[in-house]
Amino acid sequence: MKVIGYIFIAFTLFSCNEKKTKVTETTEERAQRIHENTITLDTHDDINTKNFTDSINYTQRLETQINLPKMEEGGLDVAWLIVYTGQDSLNAEGYAKAKENAMDKFAAIRRLCEEYAPDKIELAYSSDDVRRIVAAGKKVAMIGVENAYPIGEDLAGFKQYHDLGARYISLSHNGHSQFCDSNTGEKDSVWLHNGLSDLGKKAVEEMNRLGIMIDVSHPSKEAMKQMIALSKAPIIASHSSARALCDHSRNLDDEQLMLMKENGGVVQTVAFTSYLNTEKHEAKADYMKNIYQTVADSLSIEWFERSQFASLTDIQKEAFMENYPKVTKIAKDIAAKDPKAPEGVSVVDLVNHIDYMVDLIGIDHVGISSDFDGGGGIEGWSDASETFNVTLELVKRGYTEEEIEKLWSGNLLRVLDEVQAVAKTMAQG
Repeated sequence: MKVIGYIFIAFTLFSCNEKKTKVTETTEERAQRIHENTITLDTHDDINTKNFTDSINYTQRLETQINLPKMEEGGLDVAWLIVYTGQDSLNAEGYAKAKENAMDKFAAIRRLCEEYAPDKIELAYSSDDVRRIVAAGKKVAMIGVENAYPIGEDLAGFKQYHDLGARYISLSHNGHSQFCDSNTGEKDSVWLHNGLSDLGKKAVEEMNRLGIMIDVSHPSKEAMKQMIALSKAPIIASHSSARALCDHSRNLDDEQLMLMKENGGVVQTVAFTSYLNTEKHEAKADYMKNIYQTVADSLSIEWFERSQFASLTDIQKEAFMENYPKVTKIAKDIAAKDPKAPEGVSVVDLVNHIDYMVDLIGIDHVGISSDFDGGGGIEGWSDASETFNVTLELVKRGYTEEEIEKLWSGNLLRVLDEVQAVAKTMAQG
């Protein structure tokens, strides 16, 4: 009896202590625990191949918003590194030049994973790879392609991209491609295909066959609707937010969001100021404009507005992208010390979009992205080192650990699994 009594007392004390621990866990401690237990995945991080050399690379804490030290600091596990190519003429010469750029970026990503830091980061091709690599204590790289333009008109290019590691592809960017119209057509209502071209329709089938996720963040609404109608697999929006909260053509309206739900896809809410809160973005952008120019002038750097980017030469674009992190960091440090600076777009605004989409289409169809080093970054999540702040805000809003896991990676990896399962079924028959 005495032994049983001791066991009962010990159990009671343990239970009380356990309850006490749960009660005394602060919001920040809970968020930290959830963050550490969750695979955090960002579907859109642009790259500059100059940061993928044997002397300058992501093993160093560069000025870039994404690199291995910053991923470690912020607890970001998975970065989708982007093979991006801008739009040019729809002809053989334009395609050839673009393909060279795309191949350089594929090669750069593989160098990082296979030569410079194989003990720190590994390229993943599936959700199983992601979980295995994270369990081994390494960071994960995945590859997304922003603009299929470099593929030209030979659909065999999709298999080449898949074999190199691409697991999602967007059929256009800022400009109508040979595959489909871009969201940018909204500005003047000039369209090239009224959605998908015949080649684009074949590309949808080919991506289904290969197990590549179709990304609709940049294509036009009509193109997106046609892709959903044709696709045998779920699709993604790799970096878009809710148009109801911020009226930008890069965001998805309620009709599109409902189509994403019906399709079984996922919308990766993006930390891009002008896609989250127009009023705050414009006020802060007007304020920052002069600071950016002053900093650039002090460094003898040529500086351009984002609206001028399309008209720049390749050399100017390359120089601008190289200098952009340096100039913006100094400018933001200056602004942070000014009590009169306008309130910036922040993690609060990002999670407002998450809340809206979760309420409309459900927790299973929403994810998270940054667009780091491609114009993204907000107050509280200005680079990968601040990734925890997103989890903290989600905890403050009342999201459970299971829901946060879905938002950070579960939903996106579920779609990848389903897309790859469709490809296997098509191969069998």
